[in-house]
Amino acid sequence: MNVLRKADIEKLMSSHEGPCVSVFMPTHRGVAESQQDQIRFKNLLREAEESLLQSGLRPPQVNDFLEPAQRLLKDASFWKQQIDGLALFLCQEMFQYLRFPHRFEELVVITDRFHVKPLLSLLSGDKQFYLLALSQNQVRLFQGSHYTVVEIDLEGVPNSLAEAVGYDEREKQLQLHTGSPGAGGGRGAILHGHGEGTDNAKDRILGYFRQIDKGLQQLLKDEQSPLVLAGVEYLFPIYREANTYPHLVDDGVTGNPEELSAEDLHAQAWAIVAPLFNKAERDAFEKYRKFAGTEKTSTDVRKIVPAAYHGRVDLLFVAVGLQRWGNFDTAKDRVRLNHEPQTGDADLLDFAAIQTYMQGGAVYAVEPNHVPDDAPLAAVFRY
Repeated sequence: MNVLRKADIEKLMSSHEGPCVSVFMPTHRGVAESQQDQIRFKNLLREAEESLLQSGLRPPQVNDFLEPAQRLLKDASFWKQQIDGLALFLCQEMFQYLRFPHRFEELVVITDRFHVKPLLSLLSGDKQFYLLALSQNQVRLFQGSHYTVVEIDLEGVPNSLAEAVGYDEREKQLQLHTGSPGAGGGRGAILHGHGEGTDNAKDRILGYFRQIDKGLQQLLKDEQSPLVLAGVEYLFPIYREANTYPHLVDDGVTGNPEELSAEDLHAQAWAIVAPLFNKAERDAFEKYRKFAGTEKTSTDVRKIVPAAYHGRVDLLFVAVGLQRWGNFDTAKDRVRLNHEPQTGDADLLDFAAIQTYMQGGAVYAVEPNHVPDDAPLAAVFRY
């Protein structure tokens, strides 16, 4: 499973030698459905092949171009390791696939840049969250959404609290070390009990939690998704002291997480984060409504695209599943729209959303009927 980072988007959005093929599809966790996913992927590759041929490439060129994806199609073990959604990006110098706990609609887009709008809910943290389960014997990190949860490898930290804190029988026994000089000029033996000369238990736990926090910072850099703690209650204030992740929520799942399945943990964590997601979206709609009809809002693609490029968009609603094809001339700040994609065109909804996200604006990828004023996108400007 992949955690999407801002650096990943920057890589996808950088200049690539076209054409750029972007493929999105739902997948299944069960081995029994893996063949169905392979068939779906095969059909999407056929669609990509037809589009590439129509663009003027010759059959041998198309075959060479799609060869990495065709190899993946034949890899049975790959299809048995899927979760909920697969995103694939292919151009002359790059081939990358990403697996997420998020179901995508089937989509193939071929333009001069990669299409990333289906990833927006993951980018903005919209209805995506993390769950950190702490116990004496286990430390587990999960990524969840409304309907899914999957465990993520947490690298660079000890495997358990017990391992790091050192609560084992050897630590509880008397320890022997050399002390002050003894008879004959040697050093005498000094015995220490468990309560003397050892680190304070809380400090050792705190040190361990700082190791976890360091690992999370590497993994969740630039993330905006909420993080929920699960564990026995006395550990919560200690972890909060160590935490530097800015989106740790106040409430947590209390109790020993070892006694709960991933599904149980997910259900309790979702009950905590769902109101946060709902409030954020309600506040965003309210902000748009407050300024609707003024110069601070717009649903005009021709106005929003340049504003997003220049970092003026504070808040953007964008419809998933819709495209608006055209071109943006950055030198002249001019937008050209086409009914059908032309050579060199891009999805301008995708462009506006990514530019907004990359420059610190909030992006809500929603169903088309949830965009204010029944438009394909709606923006609140910073100025």
